Amino acid sequence: MLYLHDVWVNWFEGEENGYNVCHFHEWRKDDGVELLDQVPLVKIDPILFHYIENDLSELPQQLLDDIFQKAYLRKNHERVQMEYCFVVSDGNGILAVDTIGYNIPIRKSRLIPRQEQLAYEMLENHESVFYSFNDQRGLKDFHILSPAPELMHGLTRKERQLKQLMFMALDQLYSSKNVAEVRYWYTEWSPEFYSDIQQMDIEEAWLQLFEKSKYGWTSKHEQFCENLIKGQPFFEKLWEMEHGPKVN
Repeated sequence: MLYLHDVWVNWFEGEENGYNVCHFHEWRKDDGVELLDQVPLVKIDPILFHYIENDLSELPQQLLDDIFQKAYLRKNHERVQMEYCFVVSDGNGILAVDTIGYNIPIRKSRLIPRQEQLAYEMLENHESVFYSFNDQRGLKDFHILSPAPELMHGLTRKERQLKQLMFMALDQLYSSKNVAEVRYWYTEWSPEFYSDIQQMDIEEAWLQLFEKSKYGWTSKHEQFCENLIKGQPFFEKLWEMEHGPKVN
C-alpha cells in the first residue's frame, strides 16, 4: 500500500457533485483546512473514480477493508486514527475521501498542487486496483437542487454558490403556486415578453423562466438573484456569505 504524508485537506461535506469540491485555487481563508499525517493512496479505474467524485453512494466494501484505520489526522501535535480515509486517483483526477465511519464518501477534498503531482508520480507505474461496485451512474437524477455539471461548467466558486441560491429561490417560487408571482418574476427576466407572459399558466411561465435563466452566470443573473431573495432571511444569509451584506 502506498501512503502520502503531511497532506492538507479542505473537506466539503455531503457534496454529491464533484464541481462543488473546490480545487486549491478556490480555497478560502475561513475554510477549515486540516492536516493528514498519513493517508493511503489507491489507484482505481476512471469509472469508479467518477462514481466516488460525483455521488454519495456506497463505496466498495473491499476498498473500505483495504484502507481501514490506515489514515491519521494530525491534531494538536497528536495522531488521531481515522476509520475510513484515503486518497484515490485514476491517474487523471485525484480526491481525498473521509467517510467519517460510514460506507459512503461523506467528506471530499482536493489536494494542493504539489501533493497532487507527488501522488501522480507515485502512481505512474502502478496498475489500477479493480473493485466491484453497484454502478448506478446512469440512474442519477439531476434536478434544480442538484444541477447537472454542464450548468456549472466554467463558473467560479462564488458564481456556483450564487447560482445554486438562485435555483433554490426559483424552486421555492414554484412551490408557492402563485401564478401572479411567477409571471412577475418571468417578466423581470424577460420584460419584452410581458404580454405573452400574462397569458401563461404557472407551469409554462415557471418552466420558461427556468430554461432561460439556467445557463451561464452574468450580471443579469446576479441582479435577478438578489431581487428574488429579498425579504427571505435564510436566502439573504446565504447571499451574504458569498457577497457580504448588500440586500436592502
